[in-house]
Amino acid sequence: MRQTMKAAAAISAAALALTACGGSSSDTASGSKSSGGASGAAKVKVGMAYDVGGRGDQSFNDAAAAGLDKAKSELGVETKEASAVNGENEAAREERLQQLVDAGYTHVVAVGFAYAPSVGKVAKANPDAHFAIVDDASDDSKGDNVAQLTFAEQEGSYLVGAAAALKSKTGNVGFVGGVNTPLINKFEAGFVAGAKAANPKIKVQSKYLTQPPDFSGFADPAKGKTAAEGMFQAGADVVYHAAGGSGGGVFDAAKAANKMAIGVDSDQAKTAKEGVRDVIITSMIKKVDVSVYDFIKSGTEGKDLTGNKIYDLKAGGVDYSTTGGKIDDIKSKLDTYKQDIISGKIKVPATVG
Repeated sequence: MRQTMKAAAAISAAALALTACGGSSSDTASGSKSSGGASGAAKVKVGMAYDVGGRGDQSFNDAAAAGLDKAKSELGVETKEASAVNGENEAAREERLQQLVDAGYTHVVAVGFAYAPSVGKVAKANPDAHFAIVDDASDDSKGDNVAQLTFAEQEGSYLVGAAAALKSKTGNVGFVGGVNTPLINKFEAGFVAGAKAANPKIKVQSKYLTQPPDFSGFADPAKGKTAAEGMFQAGADVVYHAAGGSGGGVFDAAKAANKMAIGVDSDQAKTAKEGVRDVIITSMIKKVDVSVYDFIKSGTEGKDLTGNKIYDLKAGGVDYSTTGGKIDDIKSKLDTYKQDIISGKIKVPATVG
């Protein structure tokens, strides 16, 4: 196993450099300690392996980065970051994780389900290290030293689906998924269910940018823009994306068409680039930052998380944003849906159809 990993290094050297996207060095090995930091923090070194797009995607990866930054600031842990690149093979992901372990990082966080097989293999080969994977609870990534950090994306998507239908004037809304996978299907399923709950006659257009094993749909704003443009031209006036960095293109299309958009993962009315934030009426917030921080904090306390930890609406793991006040007029209706989901009155589907 290790020989395979070592051989892959020469093939994917660019992908294996332990630096994040965005142009700045991600080596944060200074490990400045917060005042009064616990002694456990000094023993915890955290390696973060981002999905395609890396730090700076204004969405999924940045949410994970926020949790890492909080841990560094508040817990005084030492950190290093690495990022996946489009089109890389499984060996490259394995080697990235192994390099972090070899560099002495005791806790390694893999951001995204694409790392599942790699996490499973590398965790098994390094039983003394601790791993977390965001967005996967499969057998591929399961291990005695692995925490699987997952979310009820369908529940948060239900709320923004209802918001889309309630704000739509055309009775036509859209969903843009980055890659057609079971995970992103959860976003679509919740969105469609919420939209139809708010308006049974609503039309929902759906499009995925790429199909596995092509994961570039999470980092291709041009494709996101083209997909959203087609939906607006076909009558939609609100488009929700679950497409990572490609979502920037959805916002560009909404701005150009004077239509509305819905963000994902982070409160994108705050994190998207200047000039498009005003078209974002809400975002489905997925608190990846909270899960990452929980994993690291538990490590500093000597209580390493393992197994599948689910962050749902009841646990505060997903929600909707209100930045900009664009959905203030429907907030009471959304909060009623929210409470009905938490109470179990509404069961949100995790699959389409």
